[in-house]
Amino acid sequence: MPSDEVSQIKVGLHRTGIIGLKAVLDEVAEVSAARTDDEIRSELLKRLGERNYIPKSVENDYARAFLREYKKFVGATAEEEDTGLVEVKILGGGCPCCSQLDQDLMAVMAEMNLAADIEQVTDPNEIATYAVMGTPALVINREVKAVGAMPPKATIRELLREAVTKQPNS
Repeated sequence: MPSDEVSQIKVGLHRTGIIGLKAVLDEVAEVSAARTDDEIRSELLKRLGERNYIPKSVENDYARAFLREYKKFVGATAEEEDTGLVEVKILGGGCPCCSQLDQDLMAVMAEMNLAADIEQVTDPNEIATYAVMGTPALVINREVKAVGAMPPKATIRELLREAVTKQPNS
């Protein structure tokens, strides 16, 4: 019986909900040990396309995103797509501190007139990949910047300024 669980993944510049992603990743991982990336990408696109609307015009973007998620799932190195935006992740289970950090982050970004790719990560397995020992944790451009405490807005502002100056297209 297919899973109705929806997973959020980045496809191009957008977060998109994909129905049954984890179940399909598990199925494909069992039979794809000796397959090439192209074969795996094609299989993922076929299986996930049965339950998800994938416009033909962006099929390649979805295929790349599915392969990236597959590689993360099996523990292989997977490159994130570069959106050109500062990437911010708040790691935590959705507690009041995590929510406050999200609100503070949004307020500082509004003050700075800064666009960023923001994600709240609640999945314990994904949080574990950052090797943090407490939450909330703040990750900016794939670097852990704060763990287990709420950084003040002034610190958030400085961390974001630093990230903007390090962006390749700034």
